[in-house]
Amino acid sequence: MKQLKWTKAFRKAAGKEMTVDSTLQFAARRNIPVRYNREHVATTLKAMQRVSEIRAKRERVFYKNRMAGNKEKQKAADRKLVAENEHLLPRQRASERIAEEMEAEAMEAEPLETPVVQEAPPRKIARKQKVKQRLLVGGGVENVMDVD
Repeated sequence: MKQLKWTKAFRKAAGKEMTVDSTLQFAARRNIPVRYNREHVATTLKAMQRVSEIRAKRERVFYKNRMAGNKEKQKAADRKLVAENEHLLPRQRASERIAEEMEAEAMEAEPLETPVVQEAPPRKIARKQKVKQRLLVGGGVENVMDVD
């Protein structure tokens, strides 16, 4: 049989499908004639429902186990992609870089047994508003007010 990626044979051979499970035997067709009995049908239907619940649970566990290492692999691939294309990322401002370096130095230089001091909540700092300017055809500059 040709084992194409979308066939059951390929999926079982590649370990993507559960091949050994006792619940799969219940799905096998039985060609034994049985006389109709109401209680027998009721118990059979209950058993079928329970078997399908067990199979669904086992399939979920099988899938989780199969996908267990994918997060680490994806993170490693993402880190590699960022490292290769670092030139495309926006550069860090010098002020931010200096602040991070100072924090790192302060953390290294700070002794381990210092008392914890509660800091006041940070206040909002008023920033300078950008003044928009428009170049005029005659060579001058016109200030444009930003209306919100």
